[in-house]
Amino acid sequence: MTNEEVSSALQHLIGKPYTPAVKAYISELTARPRVVGPGDGSTRELDRARIHIVADASGTIEAFNFG
Repeated sequence: MTNEEVSSALQHLIGKPYTPAVKAYISELTARPRVVGPGDGSTRELDRARIHIVADASGTIEAFNFG
């Protein structure tokens, strides 16, 4: 699945509350093992297959970044 396909597949999560279970759901849906939640630590290593979940201060998912 390309990053564009992943973005499309995850659009229904925008505006939903973030919970740790979302990471497992995204990994299962996209077959990508590296999913980083808001506030999770991450290396600075460039990994275009890694998905970063972006959430606002109230924990609502705003976007997904790759790398």
